Amino acid sequence: MNKAKSLFQILYQAKPILRKWILLMVDLLIVLFSISIATFVLFLKRVFYSEVYNFDFSSFLWIYYTAIVISPIIYILTKQYKALSRYSGVTTYYQILGRNVLLYSLIYLYGFRLNVSYQPSFILMMVFTCLSQIFLRLTIRDFVNYSTSLPNKKLINVIIYGAGENGAQLAKNLMKLNTYKIICFLDDDKKLWGRSILGLVIKAPIELDNLKNKVDQILLAVPNLNRTKRKKLIEYLQNYKIPLLSIPSIKEVISGKLDSYNLMPISINDLLSREVVNADKKLLGMGVKGKVILITGAGGSIGSELCKQIYYLNPKKMILFDMNENNLYLINKSLINLKIKFPIKTVLGNACDYQTLKKILLDNKVDVVFHAAAYKHVPLVEINAVEGIRNNIVSTYKVCSASEDTYVKNVVFISSDKAVRPTNIMGASKRLSELIVQGFSDKKTKNINSDPVVFSMVRFGNVLDSSGSVVPLFRSQIKSGGPITLTNEKILRYFMTISEASQLVLQSLSLAKGGDLFLLDMGEPVLIKKLAEQMIILSGKSIKNSDNPNGDIEIKLVGLRPGEKLYEELLINGESLPTSHPLIFRAKEKSMDNKRLFSRIDKLLNFLNDYKTEESLKILKELVPEWKKLNDLN
Repeated sequence: MNKAKSLFQILYQAKPILRKWILLMVDLLIVLFSISIATFVLFLKRVFYSEVYNFDFSSFLWIYYTAIVISPIIYILTKQYKALSRYSGVTTYYQILGRNVLLYSLIYLYGFRLNVSYQPSFILMMVFTCLSQIFLRLTIRDFVNYSTSLPNKKLINVIIYGAGENGAQLAKNLMKLNTYKIICFLDDDKKLWGRSILGLVIKAPIELDNLKNKVDQILLAVPNLNRTKRKKLIEYLQNYKIPLLSIPSIKEVISGKLDSYNLMPISINDLLSREVVNADKKLLGMGVKGKVILITGAGGSIGSELCKQIYYLNPKKMILFDMNENNLYLINKSLINLKIKFPIKTVLGNACDYQTLKKILLDNKVDVVFHAAAYKHVPLVEINAVEGIRNNIVSTYKVCSASEDTYVKNVVFISSDKAVRPTNIMGASKRLSELIVQGFSDKKTKNINSDPVVFSMVRFGNVLDSSGSVVPLFRSQIKSGGPITLTNEKILRYFMTISEASQLVLQSLSLAKGGDLFLLDMGEPVLIKKLAEQMIILSGKSIKNSDNPNGDIEIKLVGLRPGEKLYEELLINGESLPTSHPLIFRAKEKSMDNKRLFSRIDKLLNFLNDYKTEESLKILKELVPEWKKLNDLN
């Protein structure tokens, strides 16, 4: 049943010109009433002093006439009715005070000119008028807000965690929306418990035990909390099975990505089991500033983030190379929307094509190549072995070959933790690609200027929210109502953010001496089952299992996929050396005799061209003996 509109709602929804004249008339009545009050006070004063015999009310009529003429003119000319009463604040009230000071000053001066002997207190008139007009606007504001906060739909009951400046501003903004009911604040600071903000009590976090059944959402207003403390806080709040939302960090606000008090789901990055590794600013731009940069696979997860990071490091020119038209279009679009500071060129092509690569490198006099082009989805590469090997291995071989025949000074190959003791074709192809890069480095390859080409590699774990990560898959499955498909409840993975991965690649360029393999300190691995459970709870859903058969999302075990292993590693022989960055390490991995390596690579290329799957896999196994499993070739 629809609620009848209040008088204030009717007035609020009336045409602006009608609202303006109604307010003007009310303000005029307030002025006349204020004059009457001041006159009556003067009368009482005369009575008190026994001077009532010479008191004549008619002698004060000139004040009424003057006010009726002057006050509408002043109020209209000073735009008193332009401001919306619903959003009136301190500035509005100061403006009302100023207008009334002007109004009563003019009335007083007019009376002085008329040589009136006795006048009521103009200060009293002014004070009463100001207070009445301000009270009127407060009343209109509060009643309209109250009326509009009574829709047919239920209000969202929320608790704000964090009683600092961010929390107070968030509460103030939410109060204007009329779709939230703020129950209270929670804060860890004992000094704040029992105090209030905007009439809302600040309570201890333990009070959530008594409030959990009354709460629809918890809003985190602690954007500057360090990652470790934030992660612990999120894990603590997850126990209550209440949806969590957060305001963005100051960094996101300054970057212009988000407005300061936009509410958004808890970022998956907040679940990372370690602090984000900050880049060394000196290392970050040293290798790309003023250089011509080529990024293969520029439209992929890592490639596109590399492009965005490099954009802010002032290269001389950037060339985006990819064979996926749509991905290349999207990354180019995101860059051209920024301020153009240097030429950006997009090239459609296959990184396995030597002639195409060589032409691009020569025509643009490329200094640095970041080779990010690869097939990385393990199950797809398992069932498309030849194409997977061709794309990953041949592209690396051709990029290195074209680089040594042109002006290139640095080549950085982006590898994967799946290259360590691989159990799948994708991992084996990545490991062989590492050997190829090492082989070219061992040749002491020089470019056409007879400068040594520095070949290096970067190896990292799973990248959060990249196209090959479980995160987008889990998010999609949660959105569709489940179930979440988990291959094994014991499966562990190392994770890093896309930004960390890209910055590691860029910093490695400045650290590379030739043949280097760089790793990032990845902290402790993450149990994927726990990650899935956290994502379910953070989405506001409950886990469906034997303990909670009426839950929302089930986690279903489907068994390991072909070539998938329970645990990922970052080192083959466990040896790594520190670099100038405390969390970046240089690994010392075994290489292969160049003559044998490249003769077998030539043979592999011939088998791939003839589409001989079994022969290609046998050479791959020969060159990567630690590859534990050859898949069924049927």
